[in-house]
Amino acid sequence: MNPTSIKQTLQQYFGFSDFRLGQEPVINAIVSGRSSAAIFPTGSGKSLCYQLPALHMPNLTLVISPLLALMQDQISFLNSKNIPAASIDSSLSRDQVNQIMQEVRSGQIKILMVAVERLKNERFRHFLQSISISLLVVDEAHCISEWGHNFRPDYLKLPQYQRDFNIPQTLLLTATATPQVIQDMASKFNIAPQDVTATGFYRPNLDIGVAAVSDKNKLFYLENWLLHEARYKPAFKHNIRDKKDKTAQIDPTIVYVTLQQTAELVAASLAKAGFNVKAYHAGMNSDVRQDTQANFMAGNVDIIVATIAFGMGIDKSNIRHVVHFDLPKSIENYSQEIGRAGRDGEKSDCLVIVNRDNISVLENFIYGDTPEYSGIEHVLQDINQNKQNGKWECQLYTLSMESNIRQLPLKTLLVYLEIQGLVQPMYSYFAEYKFKLLVDEAALLSNFNDERLRFVQAILRYSQRAKTWWTADIDGICQQYLTDNANTDRSRVIKALEYFDEKGWIELQAKQITEVYRVNVEQINISQQAQDLAQYFEQKQQAEVARIHNMLQLFEQNLCLTHQLASYFGDVNVPARCGHCSVCSGHKIVIPAPAEKPVIEAQQLMAASHEFVTRYQTAYAKTPSSVLTTRFLCGITAPVFTKLKARSISGFAQFAEYPYSLINQHLQNNISHT
Repeated sequence: MNPTSIKQTLQQYFGFSDFRLGQEPVINAIVSGRSSAAIFPTGSGKSLCYQLPALHMPNLTLVISPLLALMQDQISFLNSKNIPAASIDSSLSRDQVNQIMQEVRSGQIKILMVAVERLKNERFRHFLQSISISLLVVDEAHCISEWGHNFRPDYLKLPQYQRDFNIPQTLLLTATATPQVIQDMASKFNIAPQDVTATGFYRPNLDIGVAAVSDKNKLFYLENWLLHEARYKPAFKHNIRDKKDKTAQIDPTIVYVTLQQTAELVAASLAKAGFNVKAYHAGMNSDVRQDTQANFMAGNVDIIVATIAFGMGIDKSNIRHVVHFDLPKSIENYSQEIGRAGRDGEKSDCLVIVNRDNISVLENFIYGDTPEYSGIEHVLQDINQNKQNGKWECQLYTLSMESNIRQLPLKTLLVYLEIQGLVQPMYSYFAEYKFKLLVDEAALLSNFNDERLRFVQAILRYSQRAKTWWTADIDGICQQYLTDNANTDRSRVIKALEYFDEKGWIELQAKQITEVYRVNVEQINISQQAQDLAQYFEQKQQAEVARIHNMLQLFEQNLCLTHQLASYFGDVNVPARCGHCSVCSGHKIVIPAPAEKPVIEAQQLMAASHEFVTRYQTAYAKTPSSVLTTRFLCGITAPVFTKLKARSISGFAQFAEYPYSLINQHLQNNISHT
């Protein structure tokens, strides 16, 4: 490809006269027919590395993106540049999806963005196999690595999908990947080392600070830091506690916390102190979340106090402060989150408030995602016992409840069975369709005649009617109507209901999504597979816990913080001293030991867990394991707790501030679990 034509495309479509650091070698590799990987800091222009080559590729560029908001932002940007692009996502109707697929077939769309979960859809996979694709782009590519901080099991299947769809090239994009993760990513897609471009982690405009503050003093410290240390807008620079009628105006700020209730607490406290602040977390109504985000983006809210639910897809260039009120989950998470500050290149402050008081809270998130051997065994037995004609069906929620494995690790388990060739996803469907008539029956039936009228009459006749909602017995409709029409099947009934919904004749609700797998073996070796999977999850657990302690060690060392972070990500081209972090400024951090906690007696654990154990024994006719009882006492949610209403028991989370391993060891030593 002529370099001049690439520069012309850059100018013509994007309005730039030259590339940013790292973009040109990545783009040259792609347009020359090679796969590549781009590891650039957040906000450094990774997206251009596929957007520009897509205009020079003969066929479709398929982009795997982790978040709907990211896709929608990218599509809006591309369309504004007259680049034909679209996404297929859950917000679209069937007709809209069909229209996009037709435009892809005809070559009208050059870039198609989807979530990785879309590739589980058999119909969509067949569609991709029927078209020509030039390039597979994997955004947030570190998710493919089990050594990465945001490992997503469905990403593991992407190399196989690339082969299935005959895609000749791959582009991997990420901002946070250690040398080990980069090597793992590249090897999975056979990317040559010379085609991996890492521009370095170091961003000289970020002032990184660490403050060791006990839990009880954190709120006071945060308020004072925002009042006296953070950069104010010129309009106001006074201590607002003495100015009740005024509000502190502060440049855009994100305060990250671990728990939803902490977000509410900190936001309320800052609001009381006079700041223009809102909380943001996954437990809020989605409309409220969207309004909060929109107001922050528009500058109507100065401070967002958020869990990590906030940040992905946030492209606000003038965020001046990122504060970690609680410890981040890992060095990778910390780096990704501070990367949202100062994208405009202006000076920005990043503060993390550290202590050891609540490390157990972070660790408990990890322990909660580690399935017990018995749960893994249950899933494997379910496959062996319930497969029919080589097919096995499962509803993720139901299987999660029955196996007592959270849904994310359950997905990981199923992906591993798939990678090992034991099962293969075929398609998914909704097990339950409910509808509410928005017109009377006569009005609905008046739209049809002859055979179609009889078919619609059968749908109403064989649907169970409650006061307002009808439940369609789809199998019953098919069986009863087959005597009149041999061409009636499940898909015809569903298409009819969807058509009624589009016409505004009914309100349709589809529930209980069911995944259908092909089982490729006669019988799974339960003992061996369960043992291997349990060992894998145990290793993952140990690695994730180690991440937390590695982060604490980094913050506590008397070495330049910027240099340490850059070195962690393999960036050797950084000064030994940045001159603008808290260590370089002479503030060595010593994180004090956590406050002494009362010694736990076995009798206390037995008393706190007594009602839970009793409920469990009543429901399941057996005693809960020490692991499950530990989760109850430490406040770590488990699927089975929903059925038992465990959160309402007074002992729930009574020992949340104690290390999980300590509680579990006490239970194993002092309480008999049979």
